[in-house]
Amino acid sequence: MMKNSFQEYLKTLFQEKTVVDEAVNYALLGDGKRVRPLLLLNFLKDCDIDIEYGFPAAAALEMIHTYSLIHDDLPAMDNDDLRRGKPTVHKQFDEATAILAGDALLTKAFELLTEYDGDICRKLVQLYAQSSGNKGMIKGQILDISYENSEHITLDELKTMDNCKTGYLIRLPLLTAEILANESITNLGEIGFSLGLAFQIQDDILDYTSNEIELGKSTSDATNNKSTYYTLLGHNEAQALCDELYESVLKELPEKFVCLKEYIQQLRYRGK
Repeated sequence: MMKNSFQEYLKTLFQEKTVVDEAVNYALLGDGKRVRPLLLLNFLKDCDIDIEYGFPAAAALEMIHTYSLIHDDLPAMDNDDLRRGKPTVHKQFDEATAILAGDALLTKAFELLTEYDGDICRKLVQLYAQSSGNKGMIKGQILDISYENSEHITLDELKTMDNCKTGYLIRLPLLTAEILANESITNLGEIGFSLGLAFQIQDDILDYTSNEIELGKSTSDATNNKSTYYTLLGHNEAQALCDELYESVLKELPEKFVCLKEYIQQLRYRGK
């Protein structure tokens, strides 16, 4: 129900009769997991806050994530053909349209944040920019590119890359909800990074143990010679670390976050 109502909200955001809006909706309204929005909305639900209050911020999260996927899939980066069970945006349209669709999503994300008042808006704009920018997600992306074909990447280097590329956008909904709910949770940023790392390790494992039909995306890590937790640690050790991280997240979150913990458990067992 929560995911469906949020999906209906997403449908209202790009309604211009242009090829860019068509490409945006093709990417944004596809069969995505909505992980980041659902982390935020479940957090708010546990705080007895109307989830619709979080829709603009949740949509901004999904837009930033979707823009990053569109650009990641381009030939200049991962050169992937499949995303969310269908052709990538540059395959369905063309490269120029894909670039502009990603740009439109990123720009719209910050417009949506202005729906919040005063200090909340300021805090969110700063947080979203820092998390998705040159010290956050984009830093992770450039590290990812630089480590391709590297035989000497260490676990510490891999963790730094994954914290940036994945962790910042997984902890972002938690920190966003903390602001919207006016809550203060000890070490929430570190909890978010642990969740992001667990999620990434799980993705690394699935990339080698599942096929493209099951995942709905290209399993391109092996093709691009990328170092991952799966390649560095092996299946069993990577899975053990993933489980340890999920357990620490569930343990450290306060007891009141029942819905959030249930959703995190769903994430933990995805693909099984």
